[in-house]
Amino acid sequence: MGIEQTNLNKYISSSGFCSRREADKLIEQARVTVNGELVLPGARISTGDVVEVDGEPIKTSKKKPIYIAFNKPVGVTSTTDIKDKSNIIYFIGHPKRIFPIGRLDKDSDGLIFLTNDGDIVNKILRASNNHEKEYIVTVDKAITTEFVRQMSTGVPVEGKITKPCFVRQEGGRRFRIILTQGLNRQIRRMCQYLEYRVVTLTRVRIMNIELANLPVGKWRYFTLPEIEKLNQMVAESSKTDGGSAKNEGGERAKVQYIPKRKKPAETGDKVSGEKGHKAGGDKAKKPAPVKASRPKPERTSKVIGEKGKGSRGSKFKDFRGKKK
Repeated sequence: MGIEQTNLNKYISSSGFCSRREADKLIEQARVTVNGELVLPGARISTGDVVEVDGEPIKTSKKKPIYIAFNKPVGVTSTTDIKDKSNIIYFIGHPKRIFPIGRLDKDSDGLIFLTNDGDIVNKILRASNNHEKEYIVTVDKAITTEFVRQMSTGVPVEGKITKPCFVRQEGGRRFRIILTQGLNRQIRRMCQYLEYRVVTLTRVRIMNIELANLPVGKWRYFTLPEIEKLNQMVAESSKTDGGSAKNEGGERAKVQYIPKRKKPAETGDKVSGEKGHKAGGDKAKKPAPVKASRPKPERTSKVIGEKGKGSRGSKFKDFRGKKK
């Protein structure tokens, strides 16, 4: 019977420390250790492994989920980065460790969620899940029928045509739009393509949660019916064990971390490239079969490329068990 393992980014997010996306960034920045060793993106851990971020142990005690709706003002940044003094966490000042679900531009205002439940983040954010976000936008000149038509059918953004969406004019320079995508600054860039400039942008709804009369700069907890409905909506959402990195930058290297048992014979294999793929990974050069009772070997591999920067010459431990 094999050792039960879980993805490192999932383990960190389920503890409430941060989202999976943020966990991936911490791992890439060489700020995460497992049993005192630096690990690569895609690492898996086993029961009993000690995970630390910047030397701080991750606590795995079961926490009561927190779900917050916040009416973000213009000027507040949707980040947990403590170097940014305008970050959303400082502004709210909640006593528990929470983090935002997704982003809302610094120069936009309106509804954003915060939570300590890392497991729900990807289910809400993935565009493939078609969860709606609704906005009210004002622009710098009169809206035309052609503007509404093009916005609703799709315009080029980031080298692709945006998905068809609901758009309705609500004034001479104001319109309402409902998106199921989450491209970077999507509405502003759509308007810019049609030679309009966004003056104000307010998010008024995410899925079943509405901004309603929540004052700017104030927050509230989700109600029980809202939580039940939200869970129902995300119940069938697609979710992978590897977190959100696949949507953003393609497949990550699948690197297992397996705890040490006995001191095995060392090998001289190196890891090359930013993703940490094995050098000489030719299928024709498979190792000889290993008996079931033999402990899995340890490989100590140098990381070459950007992911090794900032580690002061440290070595990443790249543990891969041989297939039986």
